[in-house]
Amino acid sequence: MKNNKQIILGIESSCDETSVGIVADGHELLANVITSQINSHRRFGGVVPEVASRHHVEYIDYCIEQAMKNADLKFSDLDGIAATYGPGLAGCLMVGLTAGKMLAARLDLPFYGVNHMAGHIYSAAINHEIKFPALALLVSGGHTEFVYLKDELSFEILGTTLDDAVGEAYDKIGRLIGFNYPAGKTIDQAAQKGELTYDLPRPMLYTHDLNFSFSGIKTAVRELVEKEKRQDTLNVNNLAASFQNAVVDVLTAKTKKALEQVDVQELIIGGGVAANSLLKSRMTELISNDFPDCQLTIPPARLCGDNGAMVAAFGSVLAKHQEVSDLTLDSNPSLSFRTA
Repeated sequence: MKNNKQIILGIESSCDETSVGIVADGHELLANVITSQINSHRRFGGVVPEVASRHHVEYIDYCIEQAMKNADLKFSDLDGIAATYGPGLAGCLMVGLTAGKMLAARLDLPFYGVNHMAGHIYSAAINHEIKFPALALLVSGGHTEFVYLKDELSFEILGTTLDDAVGEAYDKIGRLIGFNYPAGKTIDQAAQKGELTYDLPRPMLYTHDLNFSFSGIKTAVRELVEKEKRQDTLNVNNLAASFQNAVVDVLTAKTKKALEQVDVQELIIGGGVAANSLLKSRMTELISNDFPDCQLTIPPARLCGDNGAMVAAFGSVLAKHQEVSDLTLDSNPSLSFRTA
């Protein structure tokens, strides 16, 4: 163990990023190599699973070698290997999971299978000590959900999307208005130049539960775009601003309800959409004004998307609790959280 620190290497390949991260003692980031496949999938308007899987096979060895080089480590310095085993795309998961198990077997190290969404939560643990109990709002291309964490290994889903995830809605709206995949960052940038001129629905805003629905706003935008294009009056920046404002209104209102229902010390926002500028500012305002005793933690943008460091961070928690996975562990594309 280098400098008496526990060093875990984490592998992430659940979708269209091949990434390897290395974390010491669960918090110290030593390396985080990410190879993106955006250019390969952009022409299709979304991720093509077979193409993604082939890219993972091509880049996984490079990412492992580069991460070790960036961290200035030898393989003998590692104390464990972690890899995502679900949820995600089956073929993509298999590449990273197989690589992780083979590396663990070759080095005679313990292996830790990581839930991808737990990884997103524990991206907040990089350079930070999470305070429990905590509430996590996960906002990504595949998930939108509230997760209550009583302690390090306790995950209870309090609410989830009934249809589209918020990141998926961003990409679909982006495609409607002519933005390239992935559209989240582009819509965010366009929204900052637009005005709130379009009246869009805020699905489930006033319901008492903590569930979400984004299919209605997607339908409303599609009908609006078709109408505005016929009349040649579509203002893309204004539409982006109006759409983003509606989505963030829902996320903020639901978060307020969640924080009123559970007593937590920390709110964590994880997943790719956590990098959104309006969401960050609204959540900062919410915590400051209404829940000053609750700490807000949003990882830096480079840790919001899929990455190996978050896998290594949660792998470190599993190592701490000696929750070693068997090397026969199979991928689980529809994996969900075990409840408290």
